[in-house]
Amino acid sequence: MYSEKIYELLDEEPKLSANALTVLRKRYLKKDEKGNIVETPKGMFQRVAMNIALADLNYDKNADIEKTAKEFFDIMVSLKFLPNSPTLMNAGKELQQLSACFVLPVEDSLDKIFEAVKYTALIHKSGGGTGFSFSRLRPKDDVVKTTKGVSSGPVSFMTVFDSATETIKQGGTRRGANMGILRVDHPDIMEFIYAKKDKTKLTNFNLSVAVTEKFMEAVIKGEDYPLINPKDGKVVKKLNAKEVFDQMVKLAWEGGDPGIVFIDRINKDNPTPKEGEIESTNPCGEQPLLPYESCNLGSINLGKFVKNKKILWDELKKVIHTAVHFLDNVIDMNNYPIPQIEEMTKKNRKIGLGVMGWADMMALLEIPYNSEDALKLAEKVMSFIQEEGRNASVKLAEKRGSFPNFKDSIYPEKGFKMLRNATVTTIAPTGTISIIAGASSGIEPYFAIAFYRNVLDNDKLVEVNPIFKEIAKREGFYSDELMEKIAESGHLEDIDEVPEKWKRVFVTAHEISPIWHVKMQAAFQRYTDNAVSKTVNFPNEATVEDVREVYLLAYKEGCKGITIYRDGSREGQVINVGTKDKKEETQTVEIRGQFRPRPRPKVLVGKTIEMMTGCGKLYVTINQDENGEPFEVFTSMGKAGGCAQSQCEAIGRLISLVLRSGGEPETIIKQLKGISCHMRYGFGPNQVLSCADAVGKAIEQALNMPTEIKVIKQEEITVDKLLKEVEKDEKDIKNATPRNGACPECGGILNYVEGCDVCYSCGYSHCS
Repeated sequence: MYSEKIYELLDEEPKLSANALTVLRKRYLKKDEKGNIVETPKGMFQRVAMNIALADLNYDKNADIEKTAKEFFDIMVSLKFLPNSPTLMNAGKELQQLSACFVLPVEDSLDKIFEAVKYTALIHKSGGGTGFSFSRLRPKDDVVKTTKGVSSGPVSFMTVFDSATETIKQGGTRRGANMGILRVDHPDIMEFIYAKKDKTKLTNFNLSVAVTEKFMEAVIKGEDYPLINPKDGKVVKKLNAKEVFDQMVKLAWEGGDPGIVFIDRINKDNPTPKEGEIESTNPCGEQPLLPYESCNLGSINLGKFVKNKKILWDELKKVIHTAVHFLDNVIDMNNYPIPQIEEMTKKNRKIGLGVMGWADMMALLEIPYNSEDALKLAEKVMSFIQEEGRNASVKLAEKRGSFPNFKDSIYPEKGFKMLRNATVTTIAPTGTISIIAGASSGIEPYFAIAFYRNVLDNDKLVEVNPIFKEIAKREGFYSDELMEKIAESGHLEDIDEVPEKWKRVFVTAHEISPIWHVKMQAAFQRYTDNAVSKTVNFPNEATVEDVREVYLLAYKEGCKGITIYRDGSREGQVINVGTKDKKEETQTVEIRGQFRPRPRPKVLVGKTIEMMTGCGKLYVTINQDENGEPFEVFTSMGKAGGCAQSQCEAIGRLISLVLRSGGEPETIIKQLKGISCHMRYGFGPNQVLSCADAVGKAIEQALNMPTEIKVIKQEEITVDKLLKEVEKDEKDIKNATPRNGACPECGGILNYVEGCDVCYSCGYSHCS
């Protein structure tokens, strides 16, 4: 039991924004069996600090737990440091699963594959994300000796993992996330590169190609390279490296996947090569891990270490040492999902101390993000964190001993006599913890200087970057009207009232050239043990060649991986009229020329179909004319009002206009079915991909039903049915429309940052 004295010591209240409170109440604060919140934000930090401090007793039975808990509490409650989400959520609770990152091996046998599926389910249930390399699996159509059949290949088996993830809700607090990796020299590499071209497939996976040094050399020279069967090591055939690379670039330009990990570069920095080769990373790519390894992450809020345009180096050093102590304790306090993970994690004791609030630090120092000064400071700050982090790890090793694999690691050759942790630094995504801290995300630039936040009764409140707001008031150009004007676009580019100096300092992500994004990632990577989570943002009009240039720059600059996002590439795609044949184009033109809707009769007979969507129940009413043909469509959400309802109503009105103007119902169904968003419902072929998809499917049902008013409920999907459908090849869904969509909780804009959809309006994050 904790002594009451500890509670007396931990008396500071955190200074939190409205968005931070929203996030904490929804996902982090402790709740009773009825779902009522029974913990304050201060109580959460108390719970975590005291639980993690207990690990000190493993090494000293007389350890001053109260002192350690106070140190841990202070760096969290001041928002100078926060651990990864599972630690905040679960430390001191029954679950006690504290890791965010796991990598599991996928061996080339049916038993081992489904063993990995089982372990995946356990990890996702406990709140973690998983990374896999499918490079050990034999290629598609390769002969299986035991059955005389043929293998279905890595991509086919990935769908099994994807379906398993879909069925698991991560402890009710975090959603399933996976990283799927395949070596570029695997025979099925082209199928893998195209695996997410259809955005309805592998929706729970980020994909990255494991690119070798030999491959990149072949790309630059325009040479062929071999594809190797992992089963026997034999060369199957050769492909032109530049052509394969160009296909990766093209697919990434279209929708973000696949990314690239430079696997040889990652293994060059593998601290324990005798323990095995690194094959995969965690879901966002910043944490390369050996099979069965996990890693505990935490981030320092850099914006808290600037005063009077100067960095508080001494204070930063103090927090680094406390944070390393904290993260090392997490390893001992963790309740691991399976014993193999506990064993491997404790052998190497990897931790990942990273940063958030980098854009805030730049703003407070009045340094533009896209400048040489910013790059130089990035290296200075991260080299300081890495050096002091290792110093802290050495001090812990003097008291607790080095990590068990230390003698066989790379460190003795580098002059280290002791080291507690095989890795110390990682730049991880900080989506929700940066919202809690009131900080800019990771090492990303600002995404908006001001934006609208939805409040009660559909009112909107202007949320302004607090640093910009303070400067605007100090410099005399602040006004409520100006802030509202800025909120319309989010950036300062066309705002004449803001001085040029501050426009340069408060530059936003989409104003920054992709080249600067890569240079910033590379600057931090030079002093990071593991890897760096960073999204390289492109404007919508960026070309495939622009993306290719950035991929090559990432390789030349020493990055360990690269992920890009072109604005709008996951939103609704333009429908190309007349691409199939001349007849279709002519028909469209004729409809436009005869656009005269029929008048509506006073009485129509119809059907109302109930569809379950990710946004709730959607009721679709299809009324028919005297000939039994669809005439109009009305929609109504179970939850009245909001963005989803308004969009569904708009869909219904436009459908009605087309139907009354002679449009074919089949054409409407074809265009609506397959449209995908982040809020799905159900599984397999009966899955509803979006509200638009639901409307299309409802109309399709109506065409095959007797003409009478009734409600049809979708068939419930059971786990047994899902498992039976896993091995079936689902019919390709044509005209799929990927999109980020609106925030499902407040209707605000979703930003794609650090590999995840995040809403800065209310704090919603699709990944946590």
